[in-house]
Amino acid sequence: MRVLVVEDYEVIREGLVQGLQERGFAVDATGDGNEGKWYATSNDYDLILLDIMLPGLSGLEILRAVRAQGKDVPVLLLTAKDDVEDRVRGLDLGADDYLVKPFAIAELFARVRSLTRRGHHARTPTITVGDLVIDTTAHSVRRGAQDITLTPREFALLEFLALRAGEVVARSELWEHLYAFSDDSTSNVIEATVLRLRRKLSPADEPPLLHTRRGFGYVLSADVAP
Repeated sequence: MRVLVVEDYEVIREGLVQGLQERGFAVDATGDGNEGKWYATSNDYDLILLDIMLPGLSGLEILRAVRAQGKDVPVLLLTAKDDVEDRVRGLDLGADDYLVKPFAIAELFARVRSLTRRGHHARTPTITVGDLVIDTTAHSVRRGAQDITLTPREFALLEFLALRAGEVVARSELWEHLYAFSDDSTSNVIEATVLRLRRKLSPADEPPLLHTRRGFGYVLSADVAP
């Protein structure tokens, strides 16, 4: 999952970036409103964390520009205690939720998980594909009775494919949603991660779940022939 953080207070911004990255998110971040608008309108994100009070453009102006483009990315506003009027305006402009500073980090990440699930029309934190069970809250994966250990990057790729189970997902789309703008990974990193993930998901004689559709992308499904 790829998240944009637009927050001018450096301590909060760096804490959010670190926490999100530790949980396997790809993160773009800025403390400037004009740059935030460029990020938000020029890239695809699974979630935007948006402070209202920013140098340059305000968070509400960024939100208005995002919705004017027809983007339905979930937006979580970060506000001060006395910003009731701005919170109302933000919700009216299309924000999905808000969190008042100072906030508990556990609550913020619970809202992040909820909004990213909502953005992909998933109602529960558990995704099941055949005998594969993915807990997006605990970051655990099990196939049948066997627990599967994944790296944060492998889990992020699996989660994105699982949220689109049965659909072919293009390599370019995986890149857009799993890697930050500043990421300098080589171009074959998606293929390498898919290869490792496929091996972990289908050990021994287990039927494959992760399939390649050459020229199109990848699909996670228990019903697709290899």
